[in-house]
Amino acid sequence: QVQLVESGGGSVQPGGSLRLSCVVSGRADRRGGRMGWFRQAPGKEREGVAGINMDWGGTGYLDSVKGRFTISRDNAKNTVYLQMNSLKPEDTAMYYCALDLDVRGDWASVASFQYWGQGTQVTVSS
Repeated sequence: QVQLVESGGGSVQPGGSLRLSCVVSGRADRRGGRMGWFRQAPGKEREGVAGINMDWGGTGYLDSVKGRFTISRDNAKNTVYLQMNSLKPEDTAMYYCALDLDVRGDWASVASFQYWGQGTQVTVSS
């Protein structure tokens, strides 16, 4: 059974940094695919923040986080990271990691991903 567990969320002041981690277990021989970080603020839809192809490392980002957030992977540890710098209050949300083994649709689409973590809260306020 595939499981994703996020960690690293917390409360920071504007301009601060956080690094989120997502550990994937239970994949057995199902390698490759892509992983994404999504976020959902109260009253808003879940949106794709960053995605990464686990094979060749190609990445994609939400426009509002480009230059501030960096997604990376460590295949040996089955872990994906989201380094978040220059955080803003509008980045406040529950952050989720997700796994897509099919790699067919848009990386930023919730519907493209088959497995999800439980989320980790990020709060940016002064």
